[in-house]
Amino acid sequence: MLKVLFGEKSTNCAGITRRSALQIGGLGFGGLNLSNLMSARAAKPAGVTRDTSVVWLWLNGGPTHIETFDPKMTAPKEYRSVSGEVKTRLPGVTLGGHFKGMAEQADRMTFVRSFVVPSSSHNTGAFWVNTGYGPRNRPSLGSITSRVRGPNHPLTGMPTYVQMGNIGFNTDAPIIPGSAWLGKAFGPFTPSGPSRANMNLTTQVSRLEDRRSLLKGLDKIRRDVDAKGVMDGIDGMNHQAFSLILGKATQAFDMKREDPRVVAKYGGGLGQSLLTARRLCEVGCGFVAVSLQGWDMHGNVAGGMNGRGPQVDRAVSAFVSDIHQRGLDKNILLVISGEFGRTPRINKNAGRDHWGPLSTLALAGGGLNMGQVVGKSSPKAEVPAGGKVGPQELMATVFHVLGIERETSFDDPAGRPIPMLGTGQPIKGLI
Repeated sequence: MLKVLFGEKSTNCAGITRRSALQIGGLGFGGLNLSNLMSARAAKPAGVTRDTSVVWLWLNGGPTHIETFDPKMTAPKEYRSVSGEVKTRLPGVTLGGHFKGMAEQADRMTFVRSFVVPSSSHNTGAFWVNTGYGPRNRPSLGSITSRVRGPNHPLTGMPTYVQMGNIGFNTDAPIIPGSAWLGKAFGPFTPSGPSRANMNLTTQVSRLEDRRSLLKGLDKIRRDVDAKGVMDGIDGMNHQAFSLILGKATQAFDMKREDPRVVAKYGGGLGQSLLTARRLCEVGCGFVAVSLQGWDMHGNVAGGMNGRGPQVDRAVSAFVSDIHQRGLDKNILLVISGEFGRTPRINKNAGRDHWGPLSTLALAGGGLNMGQVVGKSSPKAEVPAGGKVGPQELMATVFHVLGIERETSFDDPAGRPIPMLGTGQPIKGLI
């Protein structure tokens, strides 16, 4: 999947100083620094991986499954979709009324109408969906991917795990996704945080874009006895830390390098985030989590969907079309989910409340079998009526796409091997 998208230019690295080199060592990327990058690189991979990626679109707050992908227009008025429905390319399959673009891409997608989350609490539900387990000290799928593959792509230096927007209801910091006891080295790189500024280096080293010249400069510094140990470590991290710092990631985030027609097709906001996610995957990012806020629709679900539905429809339909046109549909899996669904019956405030027994889940790409509906819901969209799917099944499906071995385990702080995946099997019909 990896493509050579960005050219490199050479500049002279004369004048690099010991201080500059030490500044490199202190640069942080979402909790990463040179020391823990080196430790992470030394860790042996837990399983065989593929050059594939997952883009996880998280609808934060708990999206209504009825107004999105299971409109239930045959149910009584107080249950059916308030935004109506739209026919798709799949015979007899409809989506909520805001999703005309996705309806045109339905033959390239799979809609799961039997996804169950064992909680109706925001943060607990978020833990379940992102880790496959309840609210305990467990690493998220993104961090597991980073631990298996290493925190940076070995050729491009691209962070393995990137997060755009918060997941979970915590105003101080994102509680999900997290690396738990795997360590900060395997946490997400957050492009909107201080680490993004580090990518636009303000030190003297920011002018050094040729790796060979850089190493030549490092060789000179290495002759400094005081710096020898540090420089040996930096040289060993050449293909990870330095290639990230020296341009690849910065360019991947730069929309000026994208075809303006493609940018216009995606649109702004969520569309730009998903376009960025595609660009990141093309240069080696393994897991991109994108969050869209505003789905906790306890009141006026119709108005809420008028604001959120068109954003998702435009961005997702553009993304699905784009990865197919570029031949990336075998390499990039899109997952659309939230922490739970919404109550089937409209409440007194014309909204829907928290509902774990049935939830929204849709997928596209990843080399999986698309163009289908998995499972079915009860007549009023209250519970699954067949083909139940849970967080473990979703997790196993992601493992399959990323090439992570089912038996993958890592030692916890007490030295006990902890399996990352439980008993879940990949979602039936997708493989």
